[in-house]
Amino acid sequence: MVARVNTVAFQGIEVLPVDVQVQMAAGLPAFTIVGLPDKAVGESRERVRAALGAMGLALPPKRITVNLAPADLLKEGSHFDLPIAVGLLVAMGVLPGEEIAGYTVLGELGLDGSITSVAGVLPAAIGASAEDRGLICPAACGGEAAWAGRIEILAAPTLLSLINHFKGTQVLTPPEARLAAEEERYPDLRDIKGQETAKRALEVAAAGGHNLLMIGPPGSGKSMLAQRLPGLLPPLDPAEALEVSMIHSIAGHLEGGRMRRRRPFRDPHHSASLPALVGGGIRAKPGEISLAHNGVLFLDELPEFARGTLESLRQPLESGRAVVARANAHVTYPARVQLVAAMNPCRCGHLDDPSLTCGRAPRCALDYQSKISGPLFDRIDLHVEVPAVSPADLALPSPREGSAEVAARIAAARAVQRARYDGTEIRVNAQADGTLLEEVATPDAAGKALLTEAAERMKLSARGYHRVLRVARTLADLAGVEQVGRIQIAEALSYRRVAPGR
Repeated sequence: MVARVNTVAFQGIEVLPVDVQVQMAAGLPAFTIVGLPDKAVGESRERVRAALGAMGLALPPKRITVNLAPADLLKEGSHFDLPIAVGLLVAMGVLPGEEIAGYTVLGELGLDGSITSVAGVLPAAIGASAEDRGLICPAACGGEAAWAGRIEILAAPTLLSLINHFKGTQVLTPPEARLAAEEERYPDLRDIKGQETAKRALEVAAAGGHNLLMIGPPGSGKSMLAQRLPGLLPPLDPAEALEVSMIHSIAGHLEGGRMRRRRPFRDPHHSASLPALVGGGIRAKPGEISLAHNGVLFLDELPEFARGTLESLRQPLESGRAVVARANAHVTYPARVQLVAAMNPCRCGHLDDPSLTCGRAPRCALDYQSKISGPLFDRIDLHVEVPAVSPADLALPSPREGSAEVAARIAAARAVQRARYDGTEIRVNAQADGTLLEEVATPDAAGKALLTEAAERMKLSARGYHRVLRVARTLADLAGVEQVGRIQIAEALSYRRVAPGR
């Protein structure tokens, strides 16, 4: 007799079915796990043995073989503990195999028989729902699994409670879907004095989901502006929240199994490696660009990042997905992010101040800024200078308009975009491309003439040309006008600059 239990393996956010097969046969006592397990899965033998011993159960003195099928798929992670233990209990006659066959099982076992949280419960629950199965998972992940819809969820705190539930001596309460508590209020835009041009660029970036690069000396407020961007963005809609939560579930970052409604804001240090930023590692985990999906990726001190790390962002920024290539598999994670970057004009940071500029200017600035390649530079829609704030500006009272007022305009502009792109996968102007972009952002005669002349003089690439159109479309949405005009084209062109040294 072979006992069978359904579980899953993960490839990116894709859920792959795994059949746990347990056989107890006559022979010398042994406990073997086959089916391409990694070290964490191989160590399940000891955790399962100890968990059963904590309940007073001992494995029979037989040859026990656990096969994880399909055998050519690498099995990674500790979530195979619980399905292996359940399979053994079915083979021993403790649990009913017919009922267990209607569930997908995952969870990690403690030595005392407790079932501890694991990553990936939300996508596993969605996969179980698609297969019309229930889900058995740790109690700590029950709120996360409940977002999968109307499926039966057994969120067990211990292996003993799970056995008692099937024996009818205990009932496991169905978990409730939980939302993350409202995060602390974001810093207000009212705190920033001066920098009106940068504030305008920040509003345009937020309204259309455009990438933004701020260049200015130290202390000019670049980081302050970036930290206020999340407070200007509308909350995630249900579909976006599910996408974001699935990625964070795979990464093990979904705290308490609570789904979040705020857009992610990730700000990795410039020492971050390529796998940390794009994704990878031994188990091909999502990187910062995927953890920022449907949100903001802020890169401070942009030229200080390793050149190879920055170049790895080019493909995800264009396609909206990060591909981690391995010899045996290609793992793809969603990575539709809004890139916001900040940098000094040169290494010393005071290029435009004659009293502070180093003796190597302007060569110092050219060498420093040339660390950003032309193709990456071209993928940034808005380039804005952030000059040093004068003492006179600092002495002024706080501006009347804060984040709430700006966020209201952004919400209105995004509502227009949602209606425009209804029925498509596009949500904001920054994602529009090809024929659709030409339909929705065709300028009037005066605007077309200005754009054609500017593109020739500025030597804009085809990508740069289209990015100007996208920004102009956002400017028109903020102004509440239907057609892009010369004034929107002119402002959009003002946010483009030629890459230094080229």
